[in-house]
This record gives sequence, C-alpha cells and structure tokens, in this order.
Amino acid sequence: MRKKISQSFILLTLIIFLSSFIFSIIESDDSKNNILELNQNLSITPPSTPVDISFCDEIMPIKQKNLKERLDREILINTYWHSQTILFIKKANKYFSVIEPILKRKGLPNDLKYLALAESGLSNIISPSGATGFWQIMKATGKERGLEINSEVDERYHLEKSTNAASNYLLEAYERFNSWTLAAASYNMGMSGLEKQMEQQKVNNYYDLLLNTETARYIFRIAAIKEILENQKKYGFYLKEHDLYKPEKYIEVKLDSSVSNLANYSLELEINYKDLKELNPWLRKPYLKNINKNSYIIKVPKKMNLITNRPVNILNLDSIKIK
Repeated sequence: MRKKISQSFILLTLIIFLSSFIFSIIESDDSKNNILELNQNLSITPPSTPVDISFCDEIMPIKQKNLKERLDREILINTYWHSQTILFIKKANKYFSVIEPILKRKGLPNDLKYLALAESGLSNIISPSGATGFWQIMKATGKERGLEINSEVDERYHLEKSTNAASNYLLEAYERFNSWTLAAASYNMGMSGLEKQMEQQKVNNYYDLLLNTETARYIFRIAAIKEILENQKKYGFYLKEHDLYKPEKYIEVKLDSSVSNLANYSLELEINYKDLKELNPWLRKPYLKNINKNSYIIKVPKKMNLITNRPVNILNLDSIKIK
C-alpha cells in the first residue's frame, strides 16, 4: 500500500514538474514574441538626407561628406524634436502669410522666411544678448534700420515693420557679398564679422569657412527646417487643416495722439486690454504718451458671429474718445 502511494506521489510530482516546464517554455516564447512586437512598434529609423537641396536657389554642395553630415544632423534634430517642429508647422501657417508678401515686394527670395523661423520659432522672444522679436533684432541695429525703439514703443515686436527692417539688412548684405547664403550667414554673425573671417581665411564661400559653431550650423539648420516643412509627410508629420494656427482677422484704427490709459482705450474700441496687447505687442506700456505726435496703426480684432462665422461690425470709429 505504501509502495503504491509512493509511486503515485512520484508520478504526480513528475506531472507537475513537466507541466511547469512546458508552461515556462510557452510563456518564454510569448514574452519573446511580445518583446519583438514591442520593439517593432518602437523602431526608430533615420530619415534619408536629400540628394540635392538648395537655399535661395543656391545649390548646397552636400555631396561633400562633411557638409552632408552637417545637414544630416540638422534634419535629424528637427525631425525627432517633434513638439518643436509641429509648432513650427502650425505657426508658419499663421505668420508666413504676413512675411511672404514683404519679402516678395522687396525682391528677396521666399526661402528667407525660414530665417525668422530658425531665429525665434516665430515667437516674440528676447535672447540673452538682447536680440528681440521674430527676427531677433538688436536695439542698435533696429534703430539703424528705422525702427522706433524706446520705453513705450518697440517696433522689433511689430511683425510687418521688423520684417521690413530685416529685409533691408539682407538686401544690403547681398549687395556686399553677392550671395544669399553669405547674406543669411551675416545675419547671424554680422557683416563685418563675416567679412573679417573671409579675409583671414582667404575664401569667399560659406561652405569653405571655419566659423563659430552657431554660424557654422546656421544655414544647414535653416535648410533642414525648409526641407521638413516643404515635405512634411516624408518626415512623418501629418497635420490636418484644423490643426494649423490661423492668421488673425483685424481692422485698423489710426492713433496719432497720446493715450493715458490703454485699458480704457481698449474698451472704447469694444475690446479688452489683452486683445489690444496681443495684436499690438509693440506697445510696451499700459499708456502711450506719444510726445512726438507720431501716427500709429492699431490692429483691432474682428469679432465673429458664431452662427454665421462672418465679421460683426463692432466699431463706430467717429465715437471713439482718446483718453
């Protein structure tokens, strides 16, 4: 009897062991399959570097290995820095419609709009050195280019006027260097600084120059941003029309006197102070003394009828009282 019990116990133990072993093998195979499937879903592959690419219709010599690597770096960074590049695409739809006509009117290549995107991400930022606005213009440079810059008004924040000033700089740089690539590079490091490096290194081509890291990357970064925004799906960006930021709809009001309180002035325009400052960020104080009696154009947002989606006539301009 004991012998039979012992044999039964051994047999049961063997069955349990074999079952556990087989289950572990199956589980192991399932785990491997799950890991393989997960890895396939998370696979990351580098985008192909374009065979040919140009900037302002000037061919970039990327067949040279070191230059191809520099472009490849910028394409990789901007392809896989998803949040930044998506914001670039969204904002470009909103602001390029303002920048492009100014460049065209001035006779500048359309590609130079990407310079503003590379400079600031189309945001009114201030750099550690004090460069300000979409075009990152220094105070002295802005004044030289005809911008009003003081404690009350800073037209580096005025998109149309700052674009005009940047365009004038680039036109002058092109006349000096006879190359849009060199003109754009000089926007980053200054005309005199670039000219000095060209004289010292005995070359007249951006791609042959040894420059500081920022300027050495500058043209490649702009070209990479252009390449991605003009070939979005190729680089994995699928944005729909409703994802894009839309240009502001506004009417214009002439202001040629002082305003003691811009919040009260906003109410006279049937908007609020926030609306006024968002459309006119060049107004830097909550008042405008305007001691020189300058004439300004104030943008006032159009209110839309939520049912018909048509502009509502909100202003009787003759009734506005300047306070």
